[in-house]
Amino acid sequence: MTEAERPIKVRATKQARRALAALTACALAATSAAPARAQGGMPLVRDAEIEQLLRDYTQPLLRAAGLAQQNVRVVIINDRAFNAFVMDGRRIFMNAGALMDATTPNQLIGVLAHETGHIAGGHLSRLREQLAQAQTQSIIAMVLGVGAMVAASRSGRDVGNPAAAILGPQEAIRRSLLSYVRSQEEQADRAGVKFLNATQQSPKGMSETFKRLADQIMFAAQNADPYVQSHPMPAERVSALEIFAKTSPYWDKKDSPELQMRHDMMRAKLVGFLDRRDTVGRKYPMTDTSLPARYARAIATYRHADLRAAVAQIDSLIQSVPANPYFHELKGQALLEGGKAVEAIEPLRRAVKLAPHPELIQILLAQALIAANDRRYADEAVTLLRTALTREPEMPEGFAQLAMAYGKKGDLAQADLASAQSAFTRGDYKTARELASRAKTRFAIGSPGWVKADDIATFRPPNMPN
Repeated sequence: MTEAERPIKVRATKQARRALAALTACALAATSAAPARAQGGMPLVRDAEIEQLLRDYTQPLLRAAGLAQQNVRVVIINDRAFNAFVMDGRRIFMNAGALMDATTPNQLIGVLAHETGHIAGGHLSRLREQLAQAQTQSIIAMVLGVGAMVAASRSGRDVGNPAAAILGPQEAIRRSLLSYVRSQEEQADRAGVKFLNATQQSPKGMSETFKRLADQIMFAAQNADPYVQSHPMPAERVSALEIFAKTSPYWDKKDSPELQMRHDMMRAKLVGFLDRRDTVGRKYPMTDTSLPARYARAIATYRHADLRAAVAQIDSLIQSVPANPYFHELKGQALLEGGKAVEAIEPLRRAVKLAPHPELIQILLAQALIAANDRRYADEAVTLLRTALTREPEMPEGFAQLAMAYGKKGDLAQADLASAQSAFTRGDYKTARELASRAKTRFAIGSPGWVKADDIATFRPPNMPN
């Protein structure tokens, strides 16, 4: 297991933008893989197996919504709260807690259907239009108050008097915007049920999940004015959703055993990577001999420095399901992180051949080839990384590995360019510009490498001084 919201067109502080995200996220609300940090420090979880499962969950919904060509993907945030939201038309953000808490595929698919409803409805662009009609300072003051209230209610803290937090001279604007967001939630619920029906899936999981979340936040929300909520009062919304969902002819349809197994494996993997070893042992005791339990324990074993025992457990998994690419990936990852890069190469090569979308595994394999410290592997590493980065162009680590691979080949121009691209995708524009400027001096003027370096060297993000 190894971007940020599109800026809304108002000048605001960093704190205000974060609060604005809380308002516009269209979150489900909640009280309740080794992460890699993306731009802005957001902790993300990247994993080929989990992303493939989420892709399989999401693609039918996107086709039903007419969004199949928009390359919408699910981004996993390393946060244990149950939450999911959209910030633009290209990404659905989902907390790892939602993946771990959803006990059936249908529950998670229901959440994805709801978020797809937000994208299909163009809710965020319309909300930006609403925001553009208000004065900037009024928006900032309003959003800071609403953001604090929503964040407090999600965490289960006492929100005090929410009206007092956001009352101000622009009361009419505030109420109008909150009403607008509230109606979006209702529309997304109905659209989600529609997409589930179109794909012959049950909306029961969606209804069950929202009801459970409503029960969790009932105490925090019971004294709040409905007009200062970013979504309807829980009982009101859940009741309307349940009535509508029960009209579906697929209400009682169950997930297939095969899909349930993949879902259980995903949850076990997240527990293995994100929980402490003793927690893994409680959730998956030795008496549990199921494949997901063995998976979680093998991951926990390798993470806690018992490499020999971990490899034995992973080999047992591979023997059980030889064609599972992610068991081979896990073995390679364990060996690589255990200081055995050469031994990691073959299982990772096997994983790349078996995986339907192997880009993240290709980057891991390239890392093993580079760590093997054999110049004969440099060309293979470069090929793998360039292939992977065409599909994963926002992976700073991939560009960093590419820079090292070019360094081993002695190609300093390409190494500098890859280093600049790594810094650029991290959002470190100052370093990116410096490295790109140096790369330009190593390329022939007008060559493809020079042009790419020049694009980075002359890039000026909004509000960045020249």
